[in-house]
Amino acid sequence: MQPEFDTMVEAIERLRALGYTYDFNLRPDCLECSSEEKSLSPDEFEIDKIYRFDGMTNPDDESILYAISSKDHNMKGILVNGYGPDSDPFSQEMIEKLAQRF
Repeated sequence: MQPEFDTMVEAIERLRALGYTYDFNLRPDCLECSSEEKSLSPDEFEIDKIYRFDGMTNPDDESILYAISSKDHNMKGILVNGYGPDSDPFSQEMIEKLAQRF
């Protein structure tokens, strides 16, 4: 299967054009949007799309881009998260939410 985008920058630009304008940060039990001073628990957001980017030369460059929406808060945004053995601990609820589309 051919990826939709060659680079993460292309994917982010396309998602921004589609209205995914907020930047989310991953916390152990929620997503945080600093610009809006909001935290979204796992039951307050949906993962609309996932893009995985593998580091071609450096495994530390591996990351996942999530397109996220929240009807409850009328928000659409993105979350960029690295993956691998150095990832932070998260609540079981957050792990299940982020893994639901794999």
